[in-house]
Amino acid sequence: MNTEELKTFIFLSKVKNFTLAAEQLFIAQSTVTNRISELEKEVGKRLFTRGSKTVKLTEAGEIFLRYAERILELQNTSLEEMNALSSHNRKFSIGAINASYEVYVKPLVDEALKDNTQTSVKVMLGHSLDLIQHLQDNMLDMVFSAIPLKRVGFNCDVYDVDRVALVCKKGMNEYPDGVSKAQLSKLPYLMCDFTLSEAGVFIRSLFPKNHIFRLDVDNSSKLLPYLENGLGYSFLPYKFVKEKIENGTLEEVKLKDFTAPNVTTYLLYRQTYDVSKFLENKFDMEM
Repeated sequence: MNTEELKTFIFLSKVKNFTLAAEQLFIAQSTVTNRISELEKEVGKRLFTRGSKTVKLTEAGEIFLRYAERILELQNTSLEEMNALSSHNRKFSIGAINASYEVYVKPLVDEALKDNTQTSVKVMLGHSLDLIQHLQDNMLDMVFSAIPLKRVGFNCDVYDVDRVALVCKKGMNEYPDGVSKAQLSKLPYLMCDFTLSEAGVFIRSLFPKNHIFRLDVDNSSKLLPYLENGLGYSFLPYKFVKEKIENGTLEEVKLKDFTAPNVTTYLLYRQTYDVSKFLENKFDMEM
């Protein structure tokens, strides 16, 4: 299989039409058909079921799609790394969930780039499970994750432990004496998904099953403007909102009859990789 076959397969899986795929890829429809046919011969499975006007991924096609996307990502990453060798002496590839990036990673990136033209930093933001997969695929050097990784060949260090705070806009707290667990589900709550972390599971458990939140978003920085505009309450890592609490933009709401769990940030990396060069700003050393 080659790159063009994989790109055509991925594109066809999105547009679900041979004619449309050919038009948007600027190739003949027969080329699309031949590429998919050759790919199916190589993998030994039907990747699409054909209808009169549209196509649909088979079960085997759904599985192969994930691998095809990863193959192309790996190829792009390898090319980026080879190109970086010619222009940068030091290159770091870092993955982080959004809150971890704002609190822990951005200050390190700022320091790495400050007055240092020989350092290149690639940052990928996403969910912990996706970032861990990229780490295992050698596409990232290190990952700041909300969930641990227990696998031979990788280190999983506790990078930091933070508490979770319930916050709202300053002056908009309707519960100055504290909110109870029973009252929480009645709040205009803005949910930020902590995915599979202990804190995320706990926060979800505070609300009835299938509870409809006023807002449900998986990016903590996207949540902040709604909090600042007084549209609700949300649990967030304290260090993530500390500056806004201190400058009077947000305020913390006390909890009456329950305690929120801590949120742990893990630093994951291959055992052969020296993370100290990035964490301790040792940019004068050879990689």
